[in-house]
Amino acid sequence: MSIEVKVPVLPESVSDATIATWHKKPGDAVKRDENLVDLETDKVVLEVPAPADGVLKEIRHDAGDTVNSEDVIGVLEEGAVAEAPKPAAAKEQPQAAAAKSEPANPAPTKAAAGSNAGLSPAGRRVATEENIDASQVAGTGRGGRVTKEDLVNFSKGGSSATAPASAARAVTLGARPEERVPMTRMRARIAERLMQSKNSIAMLTSSNEVNLAKVVAMRKQLGEQFQKTHGIKLGFMSFFVKAACEALKRYPVVNASVDGNDIIYHGYQDISIAVATDRGLVTPVLRDAQDMGFAEIEKAIADFAERARAGKLTLDDLQGGTFTITNGGTFGSLFSTPIVNPPQSGILGMHTIKERAVVENGQVVAAPMMYIAISYDHRIVDGKDAVLFLVDIKNQLENPHRMLLGL
Repeated sequence: MSIEVKVPVLPESVSDATIATWHKKPGDAVKRDENLVDLETDKVVLEVPAPADGVLKEIRHDAGDTVNSEDVIGVLEEGAVAEAPKPAAAKEQPQAAAAKSEPANPAPTKAAAGSNAGLSPAGRRVATEENIDASQVAGTGRGGRVTKEDLVNFSKGGSSATAPASAARAVTLGARPEERVPMTRMRARIAERLMQSKNSIAMLTSSNEVNLAKVVAMRKQLGEQFQKTHGIKLGFMSFFVKAACEALKRYPVVNASVDGNDIIYHGYQDISIAVATDRGLVTPVLRDAQDMGFAEIEKAIADFAERARAGKLTLDDLQGGTFTITNGGTFGSLFSTPIVNPPQSGILGMHTIKERAVVENGQVVAAPMMYIAISYDHRIVDGKDAVLFLVDIKNQLENPHRMLLGL
């Protein structure tokens, strides 16, 4: 029985998706729930699992194609078994080969046929009709895959599909290499949102510095016991999340968002945590972070980081958020001015910890210092509130027992 492979229902915030990578080709055996294809949206890469055991019969949309909710992108033959590879044909005798006449329209050479084997059905059709060797075509699909559009553009360009490899090498020898690569959907969306943030809000940044000596001492004193009890390391991020939640309660406008001429005050703290991946920055959300303990926060962040880098985050993980925390310090950043993520009104930037000379009780001592910064939407957040918010976080981190007592 034939089963249609469909694009899953996309949420309202995602209009469409792009075929990123097919992990199977027509004729391949598949198992139920095995990932068939990756779909890239503006926010995350979605996996489409096989609906049943069988054989992938047809691919209807190639890598690079734009698709919508519930579009049919392939067909699976349930219960079918993949054909065994055919035995190699016996070599022809020289006399018989010489007696054969050349067809009027020669098919692609064996080399071309081999290089075209990995193409989608539509791509193979174009390659066959235009007598194109796919190895001579620069692919723009995911991982350099040659798409149907690449083949069509190649045929329109008038370039020889059977140009010898030596000719291709001659073009690049002695040249300064350049590569033009289309933005992924996610990267294009990130660029769009950054420009939206820059052009649509009145953004301002304030900074301060925090002495993390007491946090460092607490981690040193209790870190081993914390890990044995909870099965996760006690990091710095949980301290910053807890401090931010307490400060947001006292300065709710920093936790608010703009909707037209209205200000929406959120009675909860959903903290977006910036996570860097190979595809770009994503911000999964700690929902109701104000109710979470240190261990819950550390486990959730570790889970987000692992799934983000494996491309396993869901759209629900990325929806919403009332305030963002980003940690450029993991990459060595000493100071930065983070960009607000609309419709949020604030983002806290953490930075690298450096031992610096500070004055305490009239004495110069070395202390683990961090610059912190808040960027905020000045349309609704006054400078006074932003600065006091940052000072609040500083006071909590320099006296971590305060946040444990809700002070």
